Amino acid sequence: MHPSQPVFWHHTYTVFVALLVLRLANALSVQTYFQPDEYFQSLEPAWQVAFGPDSGACITWEWREYLRSSLHPMMFAAAYRGAAQLCNLLRVTTDTRAAVLLAAPKVLQGIIAAAGDFFTWALACKLFGPGDSASRATLAVTAFSPWQFHSSSRTFSNSLETTLTIAALSYWPWQWFLNEAQKGARQPKVKAPQSKADLDTKEMVQQFKKFLEQDNDDVNGSTAQTPASLAASSLGGLHLSLSLAAMACILRPTNTIIWAAVTICLLSRNSDFQKMATLASSAVLCGSSMLAVSIAMDRAYYHKWVFPPLRFLYFNVVQGVAGFYGRNRIDYYFTEGLPLLLTTALPFAGIGMWHSSRPGRDRPVFKGYVERQTRYLLAMAVVATVLAMTMISHKEVRFIYPLLPILHILAAKPLASFFESVPANKVKLGLLLLMLTINIYIAAYVAFVHQRGVLNVLHYLRHEQEARLPESTTYSAESSQYGANLTVGFLMPCHSTPWRSHLIYPEIKAWALTCEPPLDLSVEERRWYEDEADIFYNHPASWIDDNLKDRQSVMKAKQVALKPRQGDEVRRDWPEYLVFFEHLEPVMSAVLERTSYEECWRGLNTHWHDDWKRRGDVVVWCMRR
Repeated sequence: MHPSQPVFWHHTYTVFVALLVLRLANALSVQTYFQPDEYFQSLEPAWQVAFGPDSGACITWEWREYLRSSLHPMMFAAAYRGAAQLCNLLRVTTDTRAAVLLAAPKVLQGIIAAAGDFFTWALACKLFGPGDSASRATLAVTAFSPWQFHSSSRTFSNSLETTLTIAALSYWPWQWFLNEAQKGARQPKVKAPQSKADLDTKEMVQQFKKFLEQDNDDVNGSTAQTPASLAASSLGGLHLSLSLAAMACILRPTNTIIWAAVTICLLSRNSDFQKMATLASSAVLCGSSMLAVSIAMDRAYYHKWVFPPLRFLYFNVVQGVAGFYGRNRIDYYFTEGLPLLLTTALPFAGIGMWHSSRPGRDRPVFKGYVERQTRYLLAMAVVATVLAMTMISHKEVRFIYPLLPILHILAAKPLASFFESVPANKVKLGLLLLMLTINIYIAAYVAFVHQRGVLNVLHYLRHEQEARLPESTTYSAESSQYGANLTVGFLMPCHSTPWRSHLIYPEIKAWALTCEPPLDLSVEERRWYEDEADIFYNHPASWIDDNLKDRQSVMKAKQVALKPRQGDEVRRDWPEYLVFFEHLEPVMSAVLERTSYEECWRGLNTHWHDDWKRRGDVVVWCMRR
């Protein structure tokens, strides 16, 4: 069933609204941190676009080197501006405005996430039929996916890429490309059911049943349409699909692997030159249009003519800068990536991939030909993407995230078949309940517990700043005794917390350890390079002495005539708040013994972490004068 068809329109809108409510609640309730790209590749540049260069946004090296497309942050910049204008119109308090600005990108991302779930279900309906158990299984799998709950509502470019990819696949005219040799007697069209005023209930149900059965046959290719009507109805879908695909490729150039795999497989199965010419001309038209939009937006953002996708590939692949952020085993995606993406759906996805990649001696005259060939093409896209991404040294699960909706669809059929007899089989019922319990537990833990301290500490700092603003409802003279604005130093691995998207107030003056890659060094030289964060963790006390002013200036009992230490004029002032992870506490206690600093806040971050630098609670020490 194509999403634009009127069939099941009421059911379709019900599903979309339900998914929208789910993902909005998902986005607004997530309280944990995952990866810095969630903020520094989207919200920080968006904040600067929305509120200007003096708004305190942190712009990383990728933006200074023109590696990123501005399409993604521009969306959130619009959300920020809209939220700010609404707050100005309603004349809300300062702290309410901060809460609205914090929620604005989450609401937008919740809508994007819901669209991704919806188009996953829509493609399943297109393949299996809207009433098929596999379509319902697809909806259930994506709705109860721990990875979806954890990541789809986060402001990653990968999350938007995933939605664009599955939407493009949903609109792709599979039947038009795959049924060129299809034969068989045409079945007479059954008219759509008439209104209840014209039919009694029994007759209406019978006609509606025939109508849906016919629609399912058309989707699976068992009822041929005339080439002219099929081409006319498919051309619009093809153009929309290619436009969405082009946008995904501009956003993340590695997305081209999926479309290259689909195109090559189609070419190997289709000898119709006219269709291939239509595909090529449509790709040029849609790709050029999206490229023109992207270039224009990048010109407006960067104030110069640049082409980020090319620079992205040059820096990360040719120059190997991606390896600066870590290298992974060659089997990473098979032993960690796919299991993390799929969790309990992994065995069913494996079975679905196996069945889909072996279509056998399939012929267009066989019923369900289009479905089987489409699943084969999707399976090949998964294989090609995983193998290609495996060749890149720096690997992350979210790099193969666009494959998750495809894998959910491929897993749906074996899953539906396995649990078909659940009501009568207590063992399978117990297994189903166990799977749901595991998924819900994982989703809740990673969304509400794991790495929540690095977000909570920013809420604490923001509220501390609000308490010092006279226009805030929480203002008190006592809380402002240390001055109007906070100064904060983050002694953490770089990008361990969000930045202005959560601090909100530009009055908060903060700094953090940096980890800019050495772009002027060779690949071999980069292996021995130490950034500021590395230097600090290798010798914390020495770094503090070299980069902050004399500790005597923050001692409880200061010397009467303290002479400035040589070089202090270029060193950082001691901030009022120091933020670090618990494992650093013994070092900080030794270095700052007898100073004016004392613990003023502590929050649970996580029970475990694979990075020893980030283990333990998040601790804040305040300077007490």
